[in-house]
Amino acid sequence: MSLRNRWLRLAATLLVTGLAAAYIVSKIDLGKTAHTIGSADPRWLALSAFLTVVTVPPQAWRWQLLLRARGIDDQIPWLCRAYFVSYAVGQVLPTSVGGDASRIYETTRRHPGFGSPIAGSVLLERALGGAVTLVLAAIGLVLAIGRYSIGPYLWIEAGFVVATVLAAIVLFSSSLRRHLRMAVPWLRRLRVEKWVRAAYEGIHGYRYHPGTLLGVVGITTVAQALRILAIWASARAVGIDLSVRPYIVLGPLLFLVMLVPFTVNGLGVREAFFVSFLGRLGVNADDAFATGFLFFLMTLLLAAPGLIVILWEGLRRAPVSIADA
Repeated sequence: MSLRNRWLRLAATLLVTGLAAAYIVSKIDLGKTAHTIGSADPRWLALSAFLTVVTVPPQAWRWQLLLRARGIDDQIPWLCRAYFVSYAVGQVLPTSVGGDASRIYETTRRHPGFGSPIAGSVLLERALGGAVTLVLAAIGLVLAIGRYSIGPYLWIEAGFVVATVLAAIVLFSSSLRRHLRMAVPWLRRLRVEKWVRAAYEGIHGYRYHPGTLLGVVGITTVAQALRILAIWASARAVGIDLSVRPYIVLGPLLFLVMLVPFTVNGLGVREAFFVSFLGRLGVNADDAFATGFLFFLMTLLLAAPGLIVILWEGLRRAPVSIADA
């Protein structure tokens, strides 16, 4: 990445984070919010933490199935380790993209020569996760009609659904494959042809593994449902008494918001989204922000094992000095 692009990304990050922070400050009372967070029910927090951490093994199993379909065999414990490390990396790199890059890098080093299918597995996993969350959101919208005022979000999610369907057609259609060659000159000018081609080939190859894709969709549905329940439990911890229904809409939108590339782990944007969405349901801004903050703490909980792994492996690789020899 050129120096100019780095400065542009930094400027965009500061702008997005600044606008989100300004919105939050205009809505909440810092003293009340701090009291709400400090008074959170530990039982609901424990449930939220459990529901958050327990999603990792199913996700590792899902990834294992995708890798195995392309001739790459790895064990669940190492894949769980890679997930935890990716969560730790995602705390300092831009949103979920940083964590995905970490998994691709580490797994490619572990299995040299399989860079394209490994990248394809991670990107397809992300795409299928987005598709499943949108399906869950659609279910939530149907359940929420006439009960909650979330009309504007219906159009947002409808747009994502259409975009997801179009992306699936482009990635898996053999008839469209030859037409994609027209984009090659543009990709070469942008110097990303190599990376885009590898990702496309990695994903396109899964069109011959429908059984694997179906299994992955099932596992993803369970994992995303657990994440949504974790958000609901965080809200209950601060006294928000809403059914699970609106969170089935909130969760998928939040997961998509977290992919905004100009934030560091969604800082500020995540909390602003909670304030905006829950505010339409009659929840005061202080409780809504507290829910978003507690959900952020759950992501830190996921990052903790990965940080320990990074520090431990770093110490093991540290060179031994003459004095220690």
